[in-house]
Amino acid sequence: MGMSVTISAATEQDAEQILKLQYLCYQSEAELYGDYSLEPLTQSLASVKAELGDGCVLVARLGDEVVASVRGIVDADGTARINKLVVHPRMQRHGLGGRLLTAVEGKLGAAGGVKHFQLFTGHRSETNLQLYRKHGYVPVGTEQVSARLTLVTLAKDAAASTPPSPAAVQG
Repeated sequence: MGMSVTISAATEQDAEQILKLQYLCYQSEAELYGDYSLEPLTQSLASVKAELGDGCVLVARLGDEVVASVRGIVDADGTARINKLVVHPRMQRHGLGGRLLTAVEGKLGAAGGVKHFQLFTGHRSETNLQLYRKHGYVPVGTEQVSARLTLVTLAKDAAASTPPSPAAVQG
């Protein structure tokens, strides 16, 4: 690739790139489920900016371009909820999603008090399900959202998470 991908905390200046990347990445999910009203496709820029202040938002950069992103927040009960893990289609299948998942787990867990990590994906999103299983997540529930979409919730204990190397997360 020539340049290396770096993972760091997102800034407000990244919000527009994150939103555009999210829109691009969720097209395949919308097609898979026949539903273009998925929340990541209708989210506003103001809402993305608000999320930057509410929790942990990491981005992966290739030069100045945001090529992947993930968000997470820790609930009062100690559950770290991870969502909107997106990787640019041209960057998929190179381990970047796994690196970002490990990085957000490390960042959320660093403050202490995290008991579990939890995330969700659609029941037909086999690539996502494989990635999460590979990283120790197991299905803990399902919720039928529509006739075409069932969300699968996956979780793992925080103790099962491998901490990232010190250089894995900047910022």
